Amino acid sequence: MDYHFITTFDKDFAIADMFGVSAIKDTFNRAFKEWKYDYKYLTELVIVLNWRIFDYYDKNREYAKVYDELWRIADNYAVNNLKDEELSYYYRATD
Repeated sequence: MDYHFITTFDKDFAIADMFGVSAIKDTFNRAFKEWKYDYKYLTELVIVLNWRIFDYYDKNREYAKVYDELWRIADNYAVNNLKDEELSYYYRATD
C-alpha cells in the first residue's frame, strides 16, 4: 500500500518531544480522544507512534518506552474496534 499522510501527527509529536514525556502523553491523549473513531486517522496515529519507537530506540530509551506504551494502547484499540474494510485498511497500512 502506497501510504500518503493526511494528518499532522508526526509534526505534533516532534514538537511534543522538545517538551518531554508529559507533552508526549498529552499530545497522544488529545489525538487519541479526538480521532480514535476515524479509522484513517487512528491508523496514521499508530504508524507515527511506531516510527517514533524506532527513532528513539537507540537515542532515548525513556521516549522509546513511552512511545511503545502509547502505540500498544492505540494498536490494541484499533485491532479490537475496527471491523471489515476499516480493519483491512489498518492492516494494509501498518504492514
